[in-house]
Amino acid sequence: MRLPRSSSALLLSLLLTAGPFAAAQTKAKVKATPTASAADIEQRISTLLGQLTLEEKIGQLTQYSGRQLTGPASSRKTELLASIRAGAVGSMLNVQGAAGTREVQAEAMKARVPIPLLFGLDVIHGYQTVFPIPLAEAASWDLVAIRESAHVAAREAAAAGQHWTFAPMVDVGRDPRWGRVMEGAGEDTYLGAQIARARVLGFQGEKLGGTDAIMACAKHFAAYGAATAGRDYNAVDMSEQQLWETYLPPFKAAVEAGAATFMNSFNTLNGVPATGNRYLQRDILKGQWNYQGFVVSDWGSIGEMVPWGYATTPADAAQKALAAGSDMDMESDAYRNTLAQSVKDGKADIAMVDDAVRRILRKKFELGLFDDPYRFSDLKREKKVLNDPQHRVAARQMARKSVVLLKNDQNTLPLAAPRKIALIGPLAKARRDLAGSWVVIADTSQITSVYDGLTRRAGKNTQVLYAKGCEVMGDSRAGFAQAVETARAADVVVLTVGETWDMSGEAKSRTDIQLPGVQQELFQALKATGKPVVVILMAGRPLIFNTIADQADAIVYGWWPGSEGGHALADVLFGDYNPSGKLPSTFPRAVGQIPLSYQQYNTGRPVTKPGDIRYKSAYIDAPNTPRYAFGHGLSYTSFKYANLRLSQPTLTTAQTVQVQLTVTNTGQVAGEEVVQLYVHDVVASLARPLKELKDFRKLSLRPGETQTVTFTIDQSKLAFYNQKLEWAAEPGEFQLLLGSASDDIRLASSLTLLP
Repeated sequence: MRLPRSSSALLLSLLLTAGPFAAAQTKAKVKATPTASAADIEQRISTLLGQLTLEEKIGQLTQYSGRQLTGPASSRKTELLASIRAGAVGSMLNVQGAAGTREVQAEAMKARVPIPLLFGLDVIHGYQTVFPIPLAEAASWDLVAIRESAHVAAREAAAAGQHWTFAPMVDVGRDPRWGRVMEGAGEDTYLGAQIARARVLGFQGEKLGGTDAIMACAKHFAAYGAATAGRDYNAVDMSEQQLWETYLPPFKAAVEAGAATFMNSFNTLNGVPATGNRYLQRDILKGQWNYQGFVVSDWGSIGEMVPWGYATTPADAAQKALAAGSDMDMESDAYRNTLAQSVKDGKADIAMVDDAVRRILRKKFELGLFDDPYRFSDLKREKKVLNDPQHRVAARQMARKSVVLLKNDQNTLPLAAPRKIALIGPLAKARRDLAGSWVVIADTSQITSVYDGLTRRAGKNTQVLYAKGCEVMGDSRAGFAQAVETARAADVVVLTVGETWDMSGEAKSRTDIQLPGVQQELFQALKATGKPVVVILMAGRPLIFNTIADQADAIVYGWWPGSEGGHALADVLFGDYNPSGKLPSTFPRAVGQIPLSYQQYNTGRPVTKPGDIRYKSAYIDAPNTPRYAFGHGLSYTSFKYANLRLSQPTLTTAQTVQVQLTVTNTGQVAGEEVVQLYVHDVVASLARPLKELKDFRKLSLRPGETQTVTFTIDQSKLAFYNQKLEWAAEPGEFQLLLGSASDDIRLASSLTLLP
């Protein structure tokens, strides 16, 4: 059945490429990536803008959540559907499934001027197939695998009718009290920028429009990861130099990778809410970076400028958000309820409204929605894609790569064919917890527990004994006796401890990141049996677990590993996969050290030798050093670094220097190693960190194999933002530090930048 044509709808149909809209198609027509030229799209947008009333334009800037939009009738559903038919909504989030999105899209096609809706969803680390949390994926340092993870998530989401994900989160996070560290790539700017690029390309592909890809959204712009005291939604105060040098580069990388959208953040930055921050959105993003995508607010953040004390009313907040560069209002109603009157009163600029609408329509054209509004809502494709077994294979591989071996005394791992394994702990049989926070479809029956993975891998000659021992939270020790008895009957103990899935994530800040409950006491009881104890820690953030760190025989950090987590951890424990993960975040010894990063400064009174802390920059009750440093991660084999050489000892700003070294697998099994290059600017116009990651390579080496690694040094790897916020490299001496972790430097040399 075709849509009845009004004169305006007929004009629109003629203007918008091949064929009319179909309001109730029974079968979506899957098209290839749209090939219309940019100039052609801009002309169509201009024509379409001329057909819209002011209220319809503002409708394109309005986004609502649709969890109750399909299914049983409700007042919320009735109101939203009426708004959609009136052209008062441009995007919906949380409408799931090909059938649901098709149903709601049909309502939008009934508008006076039918414009397709954008459907968005928080596809953070998988849609149906759950991959490890982003922080865990960052521990892989494997950009190809990270991009593939995002692609699988996008493929599933697109098949289920989605056009847009609110990911990747590219905030640099150096405070593990902040629950949202689980969504990002950790503490380092350089690593974060590389991962931001990989995830944007994974979600979107090289060009928007394919039905196996969705729009990415770089968030949260900007500096959300530096929320005061690690408390979510809190203020941020920092220097301009710190902002540009540490927190903006991953966003710039997202722009360069073609991120279709940005999301502003909940925090203030130096007193100005990011949602109303013109400097961030208009001067930097849309100005200096020439960003052509659009900016969406975070949930309700436009209206939240009123309780911040930055706006007097929702109308005032809407005016300030629009002027600052916020294009789409997510769920605050500020644009829809007030902006038209503000334009009529001369308090809001219609040119800014038109620019915002143009940016949003551009993405709808690029996605091919004006060719076919239902092209992503294909029930047959949804069924086929969501049942693709290769997605579970990719999830297992990603989970294995994300595991970090923190400790392995006396080669406790891999397990050497024990006859009896005591699998103990509150997370041994957990399923939902392994998926972590931000899960779209939490089907626990599809998640492999550690118990499942271990018992299936152990085989008929190894018996897996089980005892829970305790809960993650609480002070009950009632299960200790059974756990100890189980441990005594086994050859080795595997203890699973950590956080539950809802202890990290948005609005999950913690003042105490110690391992919760009595889990460390359970460990001590098991250790007292004399049996070797392997600890698997699963969490969404770095935790503090000093007793375990000191006394465990082996420690595996599994994070929240996703659908295939149990299988992946079993692969690591039995040596079917040699762990290669490296920490993307520093693990502190105590909360009092936070915020803590490997990028420390020497200070005027550095600690120069252990114990010499009198009138030095030190603590009197703990070392300055972390429990586990950024970049740390062990292997079942060993690697020798040698033969460091530079193509020349000096360079000018127009030259490059080649830095070469060899890495040899000196162990008995194949393994992967992440070779890390750090740089230290010895003397500069600003005090510089003792180490800054500037490059890395992930190698795969057979036993005895040697590979040559080459890094290229140019002035960009030596530059920083000076006091004038100029990106420049200053002449002088630089130390080049190469190693296996930020605290495990194997080779060093010096390089001089000439004037």
